[in-house]
Amino acid sequence: MIELGRADDRFPPRLRAIFDPPRALYVRGAGELELLGRRAVAVVGARSCSPYGAQVARMVGRELAAVGLVVVSGLARGVDGEAHRGALDVGGLTVAVLGCGIDREYPASNAQLSRRIEEKGLVVSEYEPGVGPAPWRFPARNRIIAGLSEAVVVVEARERSGALITADFALEEGREVLAVPGEITSSLSSGTNALLKLGAAPLTATADVLDLLGIDPPAALDATVSEAAAQVLALVRDSACGADELTARSVLDAGALSVALTELELAGLVAATDGVYRAVTTR
Repeated sequence: MIELGRADDRFPPRLRAIFDPPRALYVRGAGELELLGRRAVAVVGARSCSPYGAQVARMVGRELAAVGLVVVSGLARGVDGEAHRGALDVGGLTVAVLGCGIDREYPASNAQLSRRIEEKGLVVSEYEPGVGPAPWRFPARNRIIAGLSEAVVVVEARERSGALITADFALEEGREVLAVPGEITSSLSSGTNALLKLGAAPLTATADVLDLLGIDPPAALDATVSEAAAQVLALVRDSACGADELTARSVLDAGALSVALTELELAGLVAATDGVYRAVTTR
Protein backbone atom coordinates (compact mmCIF):
# COMPACT_ATOMS: atom_id res chain seq x y z
CA MET A 1 0.00 0.00 0.00
CA ILE A 2 1.15 3.53 -0.82
CA GLU A 3 -0.11 6.74 0.76
CA LEU A 4 -0.10 9.80 -1.49
CA GLY A 5 -0.55 13.11 0.30
CA ARG A 6 -2.11 16.00 -1.58
CA ALA A 7 1.25 17.81 -1.63
CA ASP A 8 3.03 14.78 -3.09
CA ASP A 9 4.26 15.40 -6.64
CA ARG A 10 2.77 12.04 -7.61
CA PHE A 11 -0.75 13.02 -6.52
CA PRO A 12 -2.92 13.12 -9.69
CA PRO A 13 -3.13 16.75 -10.91
CA ARG A 14 -6.67 16.38 -12.26
CA LEU A 15 -7.90 15.26 -8.85
CA ARG A 16 -5.92 17.92 -6.99
CA ALA A 17 -7.71 20.58 -9.05
CA ILE A 18 -11.27 19.73 -7.90
CA PHE A 19 -13.11 21.86 -5.35
CA ASP A 20 -12.71 19.38 -2.49
CA PRO A 21 -9.76 17.08 -3.18
CA PRO A 22 -9.02 14.31 -0.68
CA ARG A 23 -6.34 14.92 1.92
CA ALA A 24 -4.60 11.76 0.74
CA LEU A 25 -5.05 8.75 -1.49
CA TYR A 26 -4.26 5.22 -0.37
CA VAL A 27 -3.25 3.04 -3.30
CA ARG A 28 -2.71 -0.66 -3.87
CA GLY A 29 -1.97 -2.57 -7.05
CA ALA A 30 0.84 -3.30 -9.49
CA GLY A 31 0.04 -0.40 -11.81
CA GLU A 32 2.34 2.62 -11.98
CA LEU A 33 1.20 5.63 -9.95
CA GLU A 34 1.30 7.77 -13.10
CA LEU A 35 -1.72 5.77 -14.21
CA LEU A 36 -3.80 8.09 -12.00
CA GLY A 37 -2.83 11.05 -14.16
CA ARG A 38 -3.46 9.49 -17.56
CA ARG A 39 -6.43 10.29 -19.76
CA ALA A 40 -9.37 8.52 -18.15
CA VAL A 41 -13.12 8.07 -18.50
CA ALA A 42 -15.47 7.00 -15.72
CA VAL A 43 -18.21 4.48 -16.45
CA VAL A 44 -20.86 4.29 -13.72
CA GLY A 45 -24.43 3.17 -13.21
CA ALA A 46 -26.92 1.07 -11.34
CA ARG A 47 -25.91 -1.81 -9.10
CA SER A 48 -29.06 -3.73 -10.03
CA CYS A 49 -28.65 -3.08 -13.72
CA SER A 50 -30.47 -4.84 -16.55
CA PRO A 51 -28.72 -7.41 -18.78
CA TYR A 52 -28.66 -4.71 -21.46
CA GLY A 53 -27.01 -2.23 -19.08
CA ALA A 54 -24.41 -4.81 -18.08
CA GLN A 55 -23.60 -5.50 -21.70
CA VAL A 56 -23.33 -1.81 -22.62
CA ALA A 57 -21.08 -1.12 -19.61
CA ARG A 58 -18.76 -3.96 -20.54
CA MET A 59 -18.70 -2.92 -24.19
CA VAL A 60 -17.89 0.71 -23.35
CA GLY A 61 -15.22 -0.32 -20.85
CA ARG A 62 -13.66 -2.63 -23.40
CA GLU A 63 -13.67 -0.13 -26.25
CA LEU A 64 -12.36 2.77 -24.16
CA ALA A 65 -9.50 0.64 -22.83
CA ALA A 66 -8.72 -0.61 -26.34
CA VAL A 67 -7.77 2.92 -27.43
CA GLY A 68 -5.55 3.44 -24.38
CA LEU A 69 -7.90 5.28 -22.03
CA VAL A 70 -8.00 4.36 -18.35
CA VAL A 71 -11.44 3.16 -17.24
CA VAL A 72 -12.40 4.47 -13.78
CA SER A 73 -15.30 3.13 -11.74
CA GLY A 74 -16.36 2.22 -8.22
CA LEU A 75 -16.01 -1.59 -8.09
CA ALA A 76 -19.69 -1.90 -7.17
CA ARG A 77 -21.94 -4.67 -8.43
CA GLY A 78 -23.68 -4.11 -11.74
CA VAL A 79 -22.49 -1.42 -14.15
CA ASP A 80 -19.27 -0.58 -12.27
CA GLY A 81 -18.05 -4.16 -12.19
CA GLU A 82 -18.89 -4.73 -15.85
CA ALA A 83 -16.99 -1.60 -16.90
CA HIS A 84 -13.89 -2.85 -15.06
CA ARG A 85 -14.30 -6.30 -16.64
CA GLY A 86 -14.59 -4.78 -20.10
CA ALA A 87 -11.25 -3.00 -19.69
CA LEU A 88 -9.64 -6.19 -18.43
CA ASP A 89 -11.07 -8.16 -21.38
CA VAL A 90 -8.68 -6.36 -23.73
CA GLY A 91 -5.74 -6.17 -21.34
CA GLY A 92 -6.48 -2.53 -20.66
CA LEU A 93 -5.98 -0.40 -17.58
CA THR A 94 -8.61 0.35 -15.00
CA VAL A 95 -8.80 2.12 -11.62
CA ALA A 96 -11.28 1.19 -8.89
CA VAL A 97 -12.24 3.77 -6.26
CA LEU A 98 -13.45 2.40 -2.93
CA GLY A 99 -15.89 3.88 -0.44
CA CYS A 100 -14.11 2.20 2.49
CA GLY A 101 -10.62 1.56 3.76
CA ILE A 102 -8.09 0.45 1.18
CA ASP A 103 -7.63 -2.88 3.00
CA ARG A 104 -11.30 -3.85 2.79
CA GLU A 105 -12.79 -6.14 0.14
CA TYR A 106 -16.11 -4.47 -0.59
CA PRO A 107 -18.34 -5.74 -1.97
CA ALA A 108 -17.13 -9.23 -1.14
CA SER A 109 -18.72 -10.52 -4.35
CA ASN A 110 -16.17 -8.48 -6.34
CA ALA A 111 -13.10 -9.58 -4.37
CA GLN A 112 -11.79 -11.64 -7.29
CA LEU A 113 -12.39 -8.73 -9.67
CA SER A 114 -10.45 -6.45 -7.32
CA ARG A 115 -7.47 -8.80 -7.45
CA ARG A 116 -7.61 -8.87 -11.24
CA ILE A 117 -7.62 -5.07 -11.36
CA GLU A 118 -4.57 -4.96 -9.06
CA GLU A 119 -2.51 -7.11 -11.46
CA LYS A 120 -2.08 -4.19 -13.89
CA GLY A 121 -4.18 -1.35 -12.54
CA LEU A 122 -4.88 0.32 -9.21
CA VAL A 123 -7.39 0.29 -6.37
CA VAL A 124 -7.59 3.60 -4.48
CA SER A 125 -9.40 5.15 -1.55
CA GLU A 126 -9.27 8.33 0.49
CA TYR A 127 -10.05 6.26 3.60
CA GLU A 128 -7.38 4.85 5.86
CA PRO A 129 -7.01 1.11 6.37
CA GLY A 130 -9.62 -0.30 8.69
CA VAL A 131 -12.39 2.17 7.80
CA GLY A 132 -15.57 0.24 7.06
CA PRO A 133 -18.13 0.96 4.34
CA ALA A 134 -20.93 3.37 5.28
CA PRO A 135 -23.73 4.82 3.14
CA TRP A 136 -22.46 8.39 3.35
CA ARG A 137 -18.95 7.44 2.23
CA PHE A 138 -20.04 6.36 -1.24
CA PRO A 139 -21.37 9.75 -2.42
CA ALA A 140 -18.09 11.25 -1.17
CA ARG A 141 -16.21 8.54 -3.07
CA ASN A 142 -17.97 9.58 -6.26
CA ARG A 143 -16.25 12.97 -6.39
CA ILE A 144 -12.95 11.08 -6.69
CA ILE A 145 -14.27 8.97 -9.56
CA ALA A 146 -15.32 12.17 -11.36
CA GLY A 147 -12.13 13.99 -10.35
CA LEU A 148 -9.83 11.37 -11.88
CA SER A 149 -11.72 11.44 -15.19
CA GLU A 150 -12.07 13.71 -18.19
CA ALA A 151 -15.59 12.43 -18.84
CA VAL A 152 -18.26 10.43 -17.04
CA VAL A 153 -20.53 7.92 -18.81
CA VAL A 154 -23.76 7.00 -17.00
CA VAL A 155 -25.12 3.72 -18.37
CA GLU A 156 -28.25 3.14 -16.26
CA ALA A 157 -29.50 5.05 -13.22
CA ARG A 158 -32.69 5.49 -11.27
CA GLU A 159 -33.96 8.94 -10.30
CA ARG A 160 -31.99 8.95 -7.05
CA SER A 161 -28.75 7.22 -7.81
CA GLY A 162 -25.11 7.41 -6.83
CA ALA A 163 -24.28 7.54 -10.53
CA LEU A 164 -26.18 10.83 -10.80
CA ILE A 165 -24.12 12.20 -7.90
CA THR A 166 -20.99 11.32 -9.86
CA ALA A 167 -22.43 13.12 -12.89
CA ASP A 168 -23.21 16.18 -10.75
CA PHE A 169 -19.62 16.30 -9.48
CA ALA A 170 -18.36 16.01 -13.05
CA LEU A 171 -20.57 18.87 -14.25
CA GLU A 172 -19.44 21.08 -11.36
CA GLU A 173 -15.83 20.50 -12.40
CA GLY A 174 -16.48 21.14 -16.09
CA ARG A 175 -16.02 17.54 -17.16
CA GLU A 176 -18.00 15.96 -19.99
CA VAL A 177 -21.07 13.90 -19.04
CA LEU A 178 -22.68 11.34 -21.34
CA ALA A 179 -25.74 9.21 -20.72
CA VAL A 180 -27.01 6.09 -22.45
CA PRO A 181 -30.62 6.64 -23.59
CA GLY A 182 -33.05 4.08 -22.21
CA GLU A 183 -36.64 2.93 -22.37
CA ILE A 184 -39.04 5.54 -21.03
CA THR A 185 -40.99 2.81 -19.23
CA SER A 186 -37.97 1.57 -17.26
CA SER A 187 -37.05 2.98 -13.84
CA LEU A 188 -33.42 2.13 -14.65
CA SER A 189 -33.55 4.74 -17.42
CA SER A 190 -35.25 7.53 -15.49
CA GLY A 191 -31.97 8.98 -14.27
CA THR A 192 -30.12 8.76 -17.57
CA ASN A 193 -33.04 10.17 -19.53
CA ALA A 194 -33.26 13.04 -17.04
CA LEU A 195 -29.58 13.78 -17.63
CA LEU A 196 -30.23 13.93 -21.36
CA LYS A 197 -33.05 16.44 -20.79
CA LEU A 198 -30.63 18.57 -18.79
CA GLY A 199 -28.13 18.61 -21.64
CA ALA A 200 -25.89 15.59 -21.17
CA ALA A 201 -24.51 14.18 -24.41
CA PRO A 202 -26.24 10.99 -25.58
CA LEU A 203 -24.02 7.95 -25.88
CA THR A 204 -25.12 5.68 -28.69
CA ALA A 205 -21.62 4.36 -29.44
CA THR A 206 -18.27 4.54 -27.69
CA ALA A 207 -17.13 6.79 -30.54
CA ASP A 208 -19.32 9.51 -28.97
CA VAL A 209 -16.94 9.67 -26.00
CA LEU A 210 -13.88 9.67 -28.21
CA ASP A 211 -15.32 12.48 -30.31
CA LEU A 212 -15.90 14.66 -27.24
CA LEU A 213 -12.32 14.03 -26.11
CA GLY A 214 -10.83 14.67 -29.55
CA ILE A 215 -9.61 11.10 -30.01
CA ASP A 216 -9.83 9.45 -33.42
CA PRO A 217 -11.72 6.15 -33.20
CA PRO A 218 -9.87 3.09 -34.51
CA ALA A 219 -10.89 1.60 -37.80
CA ALA A 220 -13.50 -1.14 -37.52
CA LEU A 221 -11.79 -4.51 -37.59
CA ASP A 222 -14.32 -7.29 -37.37
CA ALA A 223 -13.06 -10.82 -37.09
CA THR A 224 -13.38 -12.79 -40.31
CA VAL A 225 -16.49 -14.97 -40.06
CA SER A 226 -18.43 -17.22 -42.39
CA GLU A 227 -21.13 -15.90 -44.70
CA ALA A 228 -23.85 -17.38 -42.49
CA ALA A 229 -22.37 -15.81 -39.36
CA ALA A 230 -22.07 -12.44 -41.11
CA GLN A 231 -25.76 -12.60 -42.01
CA VAL A 232 -26.74 -13.33 -38.42
CA LEU A 233 -24.44 -10.59 -37.13
CA ALA A 234 -26.19 -8.06 -39.37
CA LEU A 235 -29.55 -9.07 -37.92
CA VAL A 236 -28.32 -8.83 -34.33
CA ARG A 237 -26.79 -5.43 -34.99
CA ASP A 238 -30.18 -4.24 -36.19
CA SER A 239 -31.76 -5.28 -32.88
CA ALA A 240 -31.32 -7.77 -30.07
CA CYS A 241 -32.99 -11.07 -30.93
CA GLY A 242 -33.84 -14.42 -29.43
CA ALA A 243 -33.05 -17.62 -31.29
CA ASP A 244 -36.65 -18.10 -32.48
CA GLU A 245 -36.78 -14.60 -33.94
CA LEU A 246 -33.43 -15.09 -35.65
CA THR A 247 -34.68 -18.34 -37.18
CA ALA A 248 -37.74 -16.53 -38.53
CA ARG A 249 -35.75 -13.58 -39.87
CA SER A 250 -32.86 -15.50 -41.44
CA VAL A 251 -32.82 -18.13 -44.17
CA LEU A 252 -30.88 -20.54 -41.93
CA ASP A 253 -32.30 -23.66 -40.36
CA ALA A 254 -32.01 -24.14 -36.61
CA GLY A 255 -28.79 -26.19 -36.85
CA ALA A 256 -27.00 -23.72 -39.11
CA LEU A 257 -28.16 -20.82 -36.96
CA SER A 258 -26.76 -22.47 -33.84
CA VAL A 259 -23.40 -22.96 -35.56
CA ALA A 260 -23.36 -19.31 -36.72
CA LEU A 261 -24.20 -18.01 -33.24
CA THR A 262 -21.50 -20.14 -31.67
CA GLU A 263 -18.99 -18.81 -34.20
CA LEU A 264 -19.98 -15.21 -33.41
CA GLU A 265 -19.75 -15.77 -29.65
CA LEU A 266 -16.30 -17.34 -29.97
CA ALA A 267 -15.20 -14.39 -32.12
CA GLY A 268 -16.39 -12.00 -29.42
CA LEU A 269 -18.88 -10.30 -31.75
CA VAL A 270 -22.11 -11.43 -30.09
CA ALA A 271 -23.07 -12.13 -26.48
CA ALA A 272 -26.13 -13.91 -25.12
CA THR A 273 -28.00 -12.97 -21.94
CA ASP A 274 -31.17 -14.77 -20.89
CA GLY A 275 -31.55 -16.21 -24.37
CA VAL A 276 -31.27 -12.83 -26.11
CA TYR A 277 -28.37 -12.18 -28.50
CA ARG A 278 -26.83 -8.71 -28.82
CA ALA A 279 -23.91 -7.36 -30.82
CA VAL A 280 -20.94 -6.83 -28.54
CA THR A 281 -19.55 -3.84 -30.41
CA THR A 282 -21.28 -0.87 -32.01
CA ARG A 283 -18.50 -0.27 -34.52
